[in-house]
Amino acid sequence: MAAFIREPCDEGIIQSRPAAAPCSKSSGRWVLTATTLASSMAFIDGTVVNVALSALQANLNATIVDVQWVIEAYSLLLAALLLVGGSLGDHYGRRRVFLIGVALFAVASARCGLAPNIDQLIVARAAQGLGAALLVPGSLAIISSSFPENERGRAIGTWSGFSAITTAIGPVIGGWLIEHVSWRAVFFINVPIALLIIVISLWRVPESSDKESKKLDWWGAIFGALGLGALVYGLIESSQLGFGDLSVLAALVTAAALLVIFLIIEARVSNPMLPLALFRSRTFTGANLLTFLLYGALGGTLFFLPLNLIQVQHYSATAAGAAFLPFILIIFLLSRWAGGLVESYGPKIPLVVGPLIAAFGYALFMLPGVNAGYWRNFFLPVVVLGTGMAVSVAPLTTTVMNSVTQNRVGIASGVNNAVARGAGLLAIAALGILMLHSFNHALDRRLADGNVPPAAWQSLQAQRNRLAAAPIPEELNQATQQMIGHAIVESFVNGFRLIMAIGAALAVVSAIVAWLLIDAPMRKDPLAGR
Repeated sequence: MAAFIREPCDEGIIQSRPAAAPCSKSSGRWVLTATTLASSMAFIDGTVVNVALSALQANLNATIVDVQWVIEAYSLLLAALLLVGGSLGDHYGRRRVFLIGVALFAVASARCGLAPNIDQLIVARAAQGLGAALLVPGSLAIISSSFPENERGRAIGTWSGFSAITTAIGPVIGGWLIEHVSWRAVFFINVPIALLIIVISLWRVPESSDKESKKLDWWGAIFGALGLGALVYGLIESSQLGFGDLSVLAALVTAAALLVIFLIIEARVSNPMLPLALFRSRTFTGANLLTFLLYGALGGTLFFLPLNLIQVQHYSATAAGAAFLPFILIIFLLSRWAGGLVESYGPKIPLVVGPLIAAFGYALFMLPGVNAGYWRNFFLPVVVLGTGMAVSVAPLTTTVMNSVTQNRVGIASGVNNAVARGAGLLAIAALGILMLHSFNHALDRRLADGNVPPAAWQSLQAQRNRLAAAPIPEELNQATQQMIGHAIVESFVNGFRLIMAIGAALAVVSAIVAWLLIDAPMRKDPLAGR
């Protein structure tokens, strides 16, 4: 997903574990430094790559499907293996698995920066996602095991605050690097950070593990990852091949079969990575359905925002990176206040009101046309959307943690975190289909009476899957070039408005889910009586 916002329940994962290897106060600072740098590296990578998509289209001749895969290859491995990554750390040593993840992330980042074409970049991004699936849960688990409960609140506050700051400035720095150096520098910047993390971890971070941890759910991980991968492939490729294509149909049928097998495995194994019994809790089910809809809307819509700002509105990469600063700052500043809403009003009201505010923010994004200024056209939608998400996130985390018994908080938080990531993954694939179809329909309508020469029309047909980055044939006269250029950007805006309307609809539906399914925060054991 577009990682302008951290997934919910990270703090829940930290709070749920005992301090298996408590460290001294001096070592604690280094533990926090290493884990915060690692988490921030992963968060920054998500936001920066979104800003780099336009540069990738221009420099690697990438289609919209190609840049979808740049995001999806990373997100797929991270979402599918996130829960397994945490279990690996418990089983084989948290620091060891964390360091493997950091090293793999660094090597993959370097490979991304050296990629000569879009295909190799996609493969390297998948390797990055695998590294992130090890380092992200590893960083949370190390904080848990290193700090006793009476010190954990301050550690979480430091980790959350620094992660928010780096997530905010990451797109700005990345935009500046893209604008003044190269998009490749966005990936290379991870390498020295990773080396610093490795040095600190080997020097100061203690090793810890859970000697009584259950064996890993490898079959669940394999079938879950393959099922998600086949589903994402079918959705993304259908945008250019159509749902009638045999390869697309085969992918979707295979995805359905693999995901059914995955659910059967999770229902039967003794140590599932996704305990289906958790969903016996009505509130837990409602919270995760709300997460899926709300974070799907966020990831799917914000994938297209940097493309709009850079390719249609002609913002610089730095300006596009800075455009979402108010969103991140609002969530950071209001998160503690939003958490207090649950104590005052219970979880239902914030989880109804927050998504409705977010829906209004999406609706405001439908208003700007071509060459729209930031302060008059985009600032207010960003602020309103950020406010809606700020009202939603902390109550959502609290609701998930309170919907299960204390000994299940860790796995419940991990499941909700994975649901949020999976939602963005699927939304980008699904909304990409609608965006491309809307763009093509609008472009055909605008060019129908434009007297475009046959050769130029054929060239446009071949390049329209690049959306607003589609090149205009140079052999045409200036008036015809301007007409085609205007038609292309207007068609993109037409599709962008459709995507934002869908985002608003998903947010409204998530509010309805909260109203129907979220109860008062009571701990109950969904596994009781099993």
